[in-house]
Amino acid sequence: MHAAFFLLLGASVARFLLRHPGEPRTPWIIALSITLALLYVLGPAVGGTTATPPPAQQTPTQQTPTPTHRRRLWLGLVVATWVVLVLLAPSFAWCAVPLFFTALRTLPPRAAAALVTVLTVFVVAAQLKLSTAFDPNLLLAPPAIAALATAVFIHMERQAQAQRALIDDLIRTRRELAATERREGTLAERQRLSMEIHDTLAQHLSSQQMLLQAADRTWDTDPATARAHVRTATGIAARGLAEARRLVHDLAPPELDNGTGLTDALRALDAGPDIEVRFHLEGTPAPLPDRAESALLRIAQGALANIREHSGARTAALTLSFLGDQVVLDIADDGTGFPTAPTGTPTTTPTDRGHGLPAMRARVRQLGGTLTIESTPGEGTVLSASIPLEPTG
Repeated sequence: MHAAFFLLLGASVARFLLRHPGEPRTPWIIALSITLALLYVLGPAVGGTTATPPPAQQTPTQQTPTPTHRRRLWLGLVVATWVVLVLLAPSFAWCAVPLFFTALRTLPPRAAAALVTVLTVFVVAAQLKLSTAFDPNLLLAPPAIAALATAVFIHMERQAQAQRALIDDLIRTRRELAATERREGTLAERQRLSMEIHDTLAQHLSSQQMLLQAADRTWDTDPATARAHVRTATGIAARGLAEARRLVHDLAPPELDNGTGLTDALRALDAGPDIEVRFHLEGTPAPLPDRAESALLRIAQGALANIREHSGARTAALTLSFLGDQVVLDIADDGTGFPTAPTGTPTTTPTDRGHGLPAMRARVRQLGGTLTIESTPGEGTVLSASIPLEPTG
């Protein structure tokens, strides 16, 4: 449009100079043409339009542009200069076509349509003045061109507004998605930390409490046993301190540090002085991902803590089975057991606990595995965690 404006303005000046050489109004025509060109060049420097905030029931694509005061003044000067030129030399009338788009781009739709109509009237009058005889095309062509230019501009502007609205929606959706992912990541991390604390620090503190209570009961009657309980509690406290430091540094479980494998870590677990823990290994051990080793170790620790506190069992058996495409950890005890629903969920939950089994299920679920519980009152409990292994071929 800018190039077309200057091309039409230059052609109009050349036509006037060729058709009317030496006329007294020539200096005025040249001066007004230069003024119009300079005013047109200053257009981008005077600012554009501002979008009016839409009402609550209005969509973003229905916002109407509001011209700034300087922009309205600039457009008025351009149109006034062009009108004077057309009155002095009707051949400048066709410069109105680029001005159509300038008005449509600057003013609100109704004001722009009114200005386009005024410009069209001047174009028609100028063409009829230049014509030696009445020509219907001169009366119909300018309005048709103005209507076509207006329709094309409005259609393109609506498409541009719809595209801008779509881009805004995409940006907003992307930001909302990023915020949702951050929230989900935060919640997942909180859940992970809660499981870690439950399976480590909480279990260690519970064991220390039981041992210290037992030491307090036997301190006078059996000092040797009481001291043994205290020494065991001291060892548990040391492991709890290591767990706390690991949580701070977000490292692997300390039982798996220094190259200790899952098998050795499970073999070293205990459930307290009154419960015998046996470990069995079945199949050929295969390398496991760190997450899988950590999850199975935590499940075993949580299960043994539940056995110690709730089952009244005398023995517990840990069985780690490598079955080719999956690894299975079974924890069985000979305690009192409990009634379970068909899904393997306990129908009753101790009042002071209840986070252990959900934490185990969450750990296994994160690795694509399953957790099953089989228990009958008076016949003990078997907990089985199965985690699939990726093929090695």
